[in-house]
Amino acid sequence: MNGFGSSLRDICKERVGSRKRVSSYDTTGGNRDFLKVYPGDRQDIALIEGAGCITHIWMTMAPLEEIMEEFLYRKIILRMYWEDEETPSVEVPIGDFFGMGHGITKNYVSAPFQMGPEGGQALNCFLPMPFSKKARIEIESNASEPIKFYFYVDYEAYQNAPDTNLRFHAYWHREVTKGIDSDKVDNAFYEFGGKNTTGQNNYVLLETEGKGHYIGCNLNIHNLRFTNNWNWYGEGDDMIFIDGETWPPSLHGTGTEDYFNTAWCPTEEYQSPYFGLLLGGDANWGGKISTYRYHIEDPVMFEKSIKVTIEHGHNNHRSDDYSSTAYWYQTEPHQTFNDILPVEERLPLPDIVAPHASETENFFNY
Repeated sequence: MNGFGSSLRDICKERVGSRKRVSSYDTTGGNRDFLKVYPGDRQDIALIEGAGCITHIWMTMAPLEEIMEEFLYRKIILRMYWEDEETPSVEVPIGDFFGMGHGITKNYVSAPFQMGPEGGQALNCFLPMPFSKKARIEIESNASEPIKFYFYVDYEAYQNAPDTNLRFHAYWHREVTKGIDSDKVDNAFYEFGGKNTTGQNNYVLLETEGKGHYIGCNLNIHNLRFTNNWNWYGEGDDMIFIDGETWPPSLHGTGTEDYFNTAWCPTEEYQSPYFGLLLGGDANWGGKISTYRYHIEDPVMFEKSIKVTIEHGHNNHRSDDYSSTAYWYQTEPHQTFNDILPVEERLPLPDIVAPHASETENFFNY
């Protein structure tokens, strides 16, 4: 902000502003450095007045008693508000916000988000979040048991408003997609047949109006099909429609793994600053997948609107459990999000247990 970035080349330059923090430290000087959060609680954890920019967020949770609740990271909602807005610019389950879905965590590293030891429970975000008058962050617990909640919100305070009108946003979406009946067609057609010339039934990661730029997403897929046939969940092209474009959009991709910068139906887990595969699925691509692509060096600009979509299987043939978090900066006011799903509709579906392992059909036959 104020003309200086945070790269190694800029770190030696004099900066304007003062470094501040809001945290859960024990104000009595003791070691009770957490908030007690009970089921149903909705409370502010940071209320910052004046101009500034959040530069880093760290959070972690623990049971108030002894047992860590299953899928806790889908049961706690994180919201962020800029200036005096009444509807949040960020409303995402806490685990999904920090880069991984399915209500779980694991150690991983990307540039904007990281989950650190122990077992990915140290949640970190390094994206800048500027504001001119006020920033407010709240959490809501839909958990069944009370928890300890620890946090840092690090920020810079400025005398003047930051030199951007764009504000940070994040949106979570979850949907069991509606495909075609795989029992009524052969597997080659189910996986690779037909043509999509509209993009109308694609899975939507983000749809918003305003001016700004999209900076990426994480996508989590639970493969809900059990078959001895080739069961690759991908082949879905990414299609990003900018400023009201019709099909084909300016940004039209070639397949799910291609948008996420991997190749050839991967199962090998991989992490890098801007893309990665955190969960590669089980045999024959069954089970749960988690992947990310962050457009930090190549943001997608829009002047009026943007719709970020991806096919669920080629030609939207597949019916799987999709969830995603999209991140972007835009001018205010933003479109109001749909109400976040109730907790019972946010939780992962049961795993599908295969009765036996089998070989898959050869991809290169198609």
